[in-house]
Amino acid sequence: MRRFVRAFAPASVANLACGFDILGLALQPLDGGSASLGDVVTASRHDQRGEPRRRDSVTIAAISGDRGELPLAPDRNTAGVAAKALLLGESPDTAVTLEIEKRMPLESGLGSSAASAVAAVLAVDALLGLDLPPQTLLRYAVAGETASDGGAHADNLAPSLLGGLVLVRSLEPDPDVIELPVPPGLTCAVARPHLGVNTRDARAALGDQVPLRHAVTQWGNCAALVAALYRGDLELLSRALVDVVAEPARSPAVPGFAAAKAAATAAGALGCSLSGSGPAMFALCDGAARAREVAEAMAATLRDASGRECDRWIAPLPAPGARVIEDARGSRDRD
Repeated sequence: MRRFVRAFAPASVANLACGFDILGLALQPLDGGSASLGDVVTASRHDQRGEPRRRDSVTIAAISGDRGELPLAPDRNTAGVAAKALLLGESPDTAVTLEIEKRMPLESGLGSSAASAVAAVLAVDALLGLDLPPQTLLRYAVAGETASDGGAHADNLAPSLLGGLVLVRSLEPDPDVIELPVPPGLTCAVARPHLGVNTRDARAALGDQVPLRHAVTQWGNCAALVAALYRGDLELLSRALVDVVAEPARSPAVPGFAAAKAAATAAGALGCSLSGSGPAMFALCDGAARAREVAEAMAATLRDASGRECDRWIAPLPAPGARVIEDARGSRDRD
């Protein structure tokens, strides 16, 4: 019997311009210590011997790296909600304790809440030896993400769990996720100014209606992007990386966005947009050398416009998804 399990879930880039709520990629930067950009959750069994039966199946003992901003209450924490959903569905008589280590900035547009939910369900699954299929783990992780920002979507969750570049066709009745091919050499450049954008507020800013002409344009770009990935056609991919739905509404919250996008294009990016709801920006590039130039150009422009520091990374594609990084086995109870 495992006494504890630690699981890591990586950061992710969602939407990929034209694929609002349905496209995303896992992010594993090349840059030194940033290779672990993501979250770590440790799950351990809660020994209830000699204690009254607990009403809550999940306890969060500690959170680090969050500047004290995240709640310890499991019903208000993404990891706690996701872990509780798994236990209720698979092992309702079990109680676990979680410890969360944030290795990525909050409200960054890089899937922070999704990484917590994914790492939590993976750690609890491994702790209990359930060996649940990815589709089931994803369904429980969606419960955590929904609690975080009010919307049921998996464009961060699916790549964080599975790795690679994915298309989320549907979440009902069960998640239907398609792993997409990645042309050789395709590399993601990311720049993240040191400011926050609340995902719930960013979703509210979009409203619930899209003009038909914008919808048709978005459908065409999304279909073209998928075709470009299968064909390895970077020129078509470049034409497809256009967002006429979310980017116009969300980009004003990022000082210097338009200038940074222009700088990325001038530096040779295939396409550039917000990562999720921002403030991070991503660009897809042909090769690591070009991606490094693009990341530098975006970061310098965002830094000048916002007056804030700006992180930058480059990440080869495809990247691996979540994984167990440590476990400890104790002696099995004989009674």
